[in-house]
Amino acid sequence: MLEDKKNLRNQRVCLIGLGKMGENMAERLLKKGWKIGVYDIEKEKREKLKKRGAISIENLGEIKNKIKKERIIWLMVPHHAVENILFDKKEGLIKVLEKGDVIVDGGNSFFKKSIERAKRLSQKGIEFLDVGVSGGPEGAKKGACLMIGGKREVFEKLKPLFSDLSKKGGFEFFGKEGSGHFVKMVHNGIEYGMMQAIAEGFNLMKNSFFNLDLKKVAKVYNRGSVIQSRLIYWLQRAFEKYGTELKEVTGKVKMTGEGEWTVKTAKEWKIPVKSIELAVEFRKKTFKKPNYIGKILSALRAEFGGHSIKD
Repeated sequence: MLEDKKNLRNQRVCLIGLGKMGENMAERLLKKGWKIGVYDIEKEKREKLKKRGAISIENLGEIKNKIKKERIIWLMVPHHAVENILFDKKEGLIKVLEKGDVIVDGGNSFFKKSIERAKRLSQKGIEFLDVGVSGGPEGAKKGACLMIGGKREVFEKLKPLFSDLSKKGGFEFFGKEGSGHFVKMVHNGIEYGMMQAIAEGFNLMKNSFFNLDLKKVAKVYNRGSVIQSRLIYWLQRAFEKYGTELKEVTGKVKMTGEGEWTVKTAKEWKIPVKSIELAVEFRKKTFKKPNYIGKILSALRAEFGGHSIKD
């Protein structure tokens, strides 16, 4: 069994994927006294964390020997890479791991895929938790928001890990497999709608006859107004970096998929999500007609998610 916090911290956790989020999460765990393994296809990223005390894993097969049994493997990779990492016929984790090990998918996988993967892994006695992670790279470093699905008993065992990765009070268990990724999917859909409303409002003010200083607008909105939020703060920060014209920022808005999944699921269940649906459609149209609203959306994505401001 995964006994207690001290035991969990002692070489049981391996983090796979050292991108903007994964690297910060690994550093946070190291600072909190965890002995962790790290794997990424880029050697430089592994070596950087090795110097800070992590165990460098050069290939997935090494996990079996370098990480102690009842392992916790945290995936922090793009959703399209998860299937191959888990089930590749030659090197998939399902061939490496043993009964009692736990897979935590911390990426933005589609919740139905997570339900299927949990079933496949359970056939070998491997446990599975789906964890939506919100807060961007900054949250990964300072404490993220975690939305967790899977078996309650597995969640309970891993509480010390979730506690150390999250902001105080920033993790919650939602029930059976898929629920964590479902809650995170809807979170991202809501995010689309909120960002769209902010961008449209600031575009309206930009084109008014009042010659408004949008930096001042963002600043005062974020000092006790009803719409005070991290998004408004990030917009203020973007204006300070790039100017209110956002000349350096692309007007084409990229997407990672969760907004579309939210709309697709809602249509399947015959539940209206009109604001989210229109926000998704708007982003698609910006690739043909980039505009200032798109610039605001791209600037926000860059501020909270570290995404590129270029085309």
